[in-house]
Order: sequence, then structure tokens, then C-alpha cells
Amino acid sequence: MLGAYLPILVLVVIACLFGLGSVIFSSLIGQKKPSQVKLAPYECGCEPVGSARERFSIKFYLIAMLFILFDIEAVFMYPWAVLFKRLGMFGLVEMGLFIVILFVGYIYVWKKGALEWE
Repeated sequence: MLGAYLPILVLVVIACLFGLGSVIFSSLIGQKKPSQVKLAPYECGCEPVGSARERFSIKFYLIAMLFILFDIEAVFMYPWAVLFKRLGMFGLVEMGLFIVILFVGYIYVWKKGALEWE
């Protein structure tokens, strides 16, 4: 029984050895010439301005969570669409209920002003 899992174990061991070997090999042969320019922070092609400890509005996080929530809705619709004919009327009613619940949540968030970017 455990023999069926042996190829998976071998693959995991090879993957871990490859990752560890790559890190060790690059640290051994990599150039080590640090300079002020190389150690300077760099992001998105622009020089950073201000502190890295700047506080962000909670709106950024709220919008991100709502985006993830409604993305997950789309992820649940794909398997439903594939099995639509086999699920029949029960599947249609359940997906309709799912969409209604999400729509009520969307209206609630909209009325609370969480989607306003000001």
C-alpha cells in the first residue's frame, strides 16, 4: 500500500534537494561585491520616497478582501457550470441562492460606503 506513495516521496525529496542545492550553489559561486547602489532599496522602477513604515488606510485592506471574496465566487461557479446538467434543478436553485446571498452582501458593502475610494 505504501509503495504507491514512493514516487511522490522521491519527487518531494528531489524537489527539496534541488531547492537547497540551488541556494547553496548560488551562494558559493555568486559575486559578493556589495556597494551602496546595490544595497539601496528599489521598487517598481522608482526610487523610494519616505519611510517604509508608512501607515495605510484600512480601505486598501477592505477592498482587497472584497476583491478576494468576489473572486472566490467566480471560482465556485466554474465547477457548477461544468456539472450543470448533472445537478439539474437542485444545482440551479443552490447556485441561485449562493448568488443571492453574495448579492445581498454586495449591496450591504455598497450601502456602508466600503467601495468609495476617497
